[in-house]
Amino acid sequence: MRIVKEGYQFIIIPFILGLVFLIAGRGIVLIAGGTLCVLVSLFCLYFFRDPKIEITRGDNLILSPCSGTILEVSENETGKVIRVFLSVLDVHLQRSPVPGKVKSVEYKPGKFLKAMEPQAHIVNEQNVITIENESGKYIVKQIAGILARRCVSWVKSGDVLKSGDKIGVIKFSSQVDLHIPKNTDIKVSRGDKVVSGVTIFAVLNK
Repeated sequence: MRIVKEGYQFIIIPFILGLVFLIAGRGIVLIAGGTLCVLVSLFCLYFFRDPKIEITRGDNLILSPCSGTILEVSENETGKVIRVFLSVLDVHLQRSPVPGKVKSVEYKPGKFLKAMEPQAHIVNEQNVITIENESGKYIVKQIAGILARRCVSWVKSGDVLKSGDKIGVIKFSSQVDLHIPKNTDIKVSRGDKVVSGVTIFAVLNK
């Protein structure tokens, strides 16, 4: 199992502290503290996992940029929006939903409301990654939550991506929004479990 590089500090530091406490081993406080640190390290090892997957291939496909549960599928004047909630048990790295070039990466400071709050996608801290190709503009929003205090982008303006390429990670529970063109046929609905780079979100109508 591969581990996202941003997770190493969360894994190694509590593990070393736990070993120190357990080796000292004098008193219930040190033993309990050491055990807790080791458990935290193991949880972070699980949380920052980067499992090997088989990227879904095919023409005109728009893939899920993240793993989680569909919160909402909606449409506005500019296109369609799919919102996904990521629990602490979901894989937290994001992938490009389509092939294309990164037009921009914009950081927006904000609040840290619970990821499932209706206003979270508007007021919370987020990274906005815009990807363009011949079919239009695709926007991936990495949105912080009450536990997620940092959204990390691994791409920059000008980068050329394939479908399923890794583009970033959010540290702890969070939300990811995908904005896509109107001329698409949505394949998911509220409550569906989705897998980054595997689940088909929509098909482009040529």
